Amino acid sequence: MMRHLSVALPFAAALALGGCATAVPPVEVTRFHNNAVAGWTPGTRYTVDSEPLGDAAAMADTATPSLEWDSYRRAVERQLQLQGLAPAPEGARAPLKVRIGFDRAIDESVGKRAPVSVGVGGSTGSYGSGVGLGVGINLGGGSRRMVDLQLSVRIDDAATGQALWEGRALTAVPVKAPANQPSLAAAKLAEALFKDFPGESGRTISVP
Repeated sequence: MMRHLSVALPFAAALALGGCATAVPPVEVTRFHNNAVAGWTPGTRYTVDSEPLGDAAAMADTATPSLEWDSYRRAVERQLQLQGLAPAPEGARAPLKVRIGFDRAIDESVGKRAPVSVGVGGSTGSYGSGVGLGVGINLGGGSRRMVDLQLSVRIDDAATGQALWEGRALTAVPVKAPANQPSLAAAKLAEALFKDFPGESGRTISVP
């Protein structure tokens, strides 16, 4: 019995360490939406815009989305489908149009960083509210090289182009951490962004 226990303990410790190594720090999430979201029925179809949203478009060297953007697209689509939405067949039209963007930036500053301004929906706020959202968050500190990660998603009315739901998720991880891998980061950010969908409009939460 003791021999079995002595073998199991190192194995359990290795699993625990492995879990810590791949963990992503808490994610700051902000969402905005209007009443149309409540009217979506299970099976409502969507299409994903092939052009990356926002900063991701500027990061792209060509018109073809990057492999990293594709990781975020897959992660977001998984969450959309968990909410009951369904992808439209290729070439078909759908009532919802989804735009996805991501950004990563290495920060090597020492000590606490300046707050990050999160203006979901633009500098004048979302849905014509006229109120911008500035959220001061500390995405990490110390002298370690950190990567700031951000996922942005916007769901539009495909017919009018009006924004129905949008949000951003932000976190920071050490450059050399496994959690910096696109597939892991995308999955964590997307899961946090769609937690308790559609979320409380205009409120920023921290998702562990």
